[in-house]
Amino acid sequence: MTVAATSMRLLVHEATPRPIVQPSSTSTASSDSDEVAHRLAAAIARGDEVAFRELYERYHQRLFRFTLVLARGDESLAADAVQAAFVTAAKKLRAVEGEGHLWNWLARVARQHLAKAWRQLQRDSAVVGMANLPDCAGCVQTDSLLEETLDAALLAMDADERELVEWFYFDQLSHKEIAERLGATPKSVSSRLERARAKLRSAIARKLSHET
Repeated sequence: MTVAATSMRLLVHEATPRPIVQPSSTSTASSDSDEVAHRLAAAIARGDEVAFRELYERYHQRLFRFTLVLARGDESLAADAVQAAFVTAAKKLRAVEGEGHLWNWLARVARQHLAKAWRQLQRDSAVVGMANLPDCAGCVQTDSLLEETLDAALLAMDADERELVEWFYFDQLSHKEIAERLGATPKSVSSRLERARAKLRSAIARKLSHET
């Protein structure tokens, strides 16, 4: 059974993978992963809902990590760019050459959506420039650097703050759920999380300023 792109859009909100923050690999383009990429792109082009869900579960965490750095820690901009990228994939993704090509396609689309949002908000033009990086072999190294930047920024934080950020960003827990884990109130979690998020944004900005 096939579904329209508008139906697939709902899956972006329904799928709830629970990723764990860990270093991302950009050198896993084996024959198996290339075959999976071929299969997913072809199936999504036919409107296959199951294939779209698999694409989302495979790439959501990595794409969010990637866009979070491009957005200088602004999780709202990052989340919007990721959602827009998957909606675009549901509508326009067709045949790909392999896993690397598929990732570059998703990353490029996310960059474009982020750049558009950033221009509309009239923010730092440096991010717009990064978001418009071309789809080329050299971008693989750049993508890897951006992903490593997030890992380094997280490691620079205190352990309790890093755990809080990971629960909120990547485990997708609510303030109430985090409060239950910590034996605290949602209000105190909100305050602690805001401080942790501010530190993460600052850490990302410092890391990028040293790299660019």
